[in-house]
Order: sequence, then structure tokens, then C-alpha cells
Amino acid sequence: MADEAQAADAKKKKNGTIMVIAGVAILTVIGAGGGWVVGGMIAPKDPNAQAHQAEPAAGEHGEAGKKEEGLPHISTEANGVVLLEPITTNLAYPSENWIRLEVALAFKGPPELTLAENIHQDILAYMRTVSLQQIEGPRGFQYLKDDIKERVDLRSQGKVAKVMFRSFVIE
Repeated sequence: MADEAQAADAKKKKNGTIMVIAGVAILTVIGAGGGWVVGGMIAPKDPNAQAHQAEPAAGEHGEAGKKEEGLPHISTEANGVVLLEPITTNLAYPSENWIRLEVALAFKGPPELTLAENIHQDILAYMRTVSLQQIEGPRGFQYLKDDIKERVDLRSQGKVAKVMFRSFVIE
């Protein structure tokens, strides 16, 4: 009689394990299907898919060489943005540390290239007076940005609307 009770108990445990495995499998299939449907709804549709497929054929005729690769540049005279040449200089202290800074200027009106070059030289001269301790951490970087923005405002007499930092590296 005890053997019959143990056999019935083992049968219930086996049925319970099978039900749990089946439930997890069903939920996994439902979750994967739901993710696929939602991903299909969220994923951007490419209206130029046929144009992208036709590009290799155009490349055979030499037309693809005219088109630029990658993202378009932000700095164009049409939008009033001038990308300054990278500024690479050593810091005031410690003088063995170097800094590389890429800055773009957004002009309020048409860009003035001579003014942009003067601003570039002014930023370069300022960066040579900065010590590493002044620009450490997020607060130091914010102070540096504010100082450069103030110098640009003074130099440009309000012609520059925004100073954009594209890269900032200290070595």
C-alpha cells in the first residue's frame, strides 16, 4: 500500500514537471512572436529600398563615384556652420599633456571665414594657458566651454550664435 502511494506521488510530480515545461515553452513562443510583431511595427520602413538596390547598377556606369560616402557634413555655408580646423596644443601645466579640440561655429547670418580663423587662433592661444586641473571633471569641462563661448562672443561681437564641441581629447 505504501508502494502504491509512492507511485501515485511520483506520477503527480512527473505530470507537474511536464506541465511547467510545457507552460514555459508556450510562453516563450508567445513572447517571441509578440516581439517579432512589435519589432515589425516599430522598425523604420525604407521607402528607398528599390533605389538602394539599383545603386550597384549605377556604379557600373561610374555615377556612384560622384556620390559622397557616409553622413553629410554638418558644416556648410548654407546652414551657417563653420567647422574649425582641429586645435592641438600642449597645456600650460603639466606641459607634457596635449589637448585636441574640434569646434564648430554656428553663425547668425552668413559665415565669415576671416572671423572664424581669428576665433580659431584665439581659442588656440587660450588653450595654451589652461592647466589640466582647471578642466578636470564635468564641472571643469563646463567651465572651459563657458570660457570659450565667452571669448567667441567677445571676438565675434554677437555674430556667432552657438559654439559646438565636436571632440575633446586630452593625452
